[in-house]
Amino acid sequence: MDFSLSEWLNLFVRWVHVFAGILWVGSTYYFTWLDRQLGRAAASGERGVWMVHSGGFYLVEKQKTLGVAPDKLHWFRFEALTTFLSGVLLLGIVYYGGGMLADEGSLSNRALVGIGVGVLVAGWFAYDLLWNTSIGFVPGAVLCYAALVLLTFGLTRVMSGRAAYIHVGALMGSIMALNVWVRILPVQRRLVAAMSTGAATDPVLADRAKTRSKHNTFMVIPVVLIMISNHFPTATYGSDWNWLVLAVLTLVGFGAAKVLRER
Repeated sequence: MDFSLSEWLNLFVRWVHVFAGILWVGSTYYFTWLDRQLGRAAASGERGVWMVHSGGFYLVEKQKTLGVAPDKLHWFRFEALTTFLSGVLLLGIVYYGGGMLADEGSLSNRALVGIGVGVLVAGWFAYDLLWNTSIGFVPGAVLCYAALVLLTFGLTRVMSGRAAYIHVGALMGSIMALNVWVRILPVQRRLVAAMSTGAATDPVLADRAKTRSKHNTFMVIPVVLIMISNHFPTATYGSDWNWLVLAVLTLVGFGAAKVLRER
């Protein structure tokens, strides 16, 4: 591919990726904040949450029943899909087809592409299998974090540091998108279908979907860190201890997410 064409394609897809990510992360954290505030309002006997924006006042209330036709509902889903698809395109443009997978003396590009794709596919299935069990949040989080650290260490041994970082981020981003499309949206559709016919809803399904949404709010901060890490090679992926740097910063990100979730 001509270099200028590749650069323009990189720029356009990255622009789409970043903006879609902003929309997705913004709506995710907005609803996380809103859900908590509505819980506090209900506990204090208030009607809902009052907000002000752009010269208008808004009262938001949480409904226990579906008061409109299902086709009137707005689904926040395409932000996640656009972020995911543009991220996959960027992975192909910059790394798989752009020669940035390997350091000198690394495996062949074909082998590294296989490892990269394998990590994304196997990582999702391993994560999904774990959280489909009855494991609690804390032990599950500890296991996932330990696996992430081991994965980071392993990838930095076979790929360039930058490629290793981006694959860890791509794995978390893929898990987030698949959580939305595979584990959250189908449950929401079933709940909407049940409510529209007056049938009883399954609270267990709702809790599982909410747990996956909670996971996304924790993963997104390390993912954003990885997205901008290529601007700071000395401190991050270019360090001799790059795997440990990412392990520590990921933990810091998880801590920041916990603080944001509880404010």
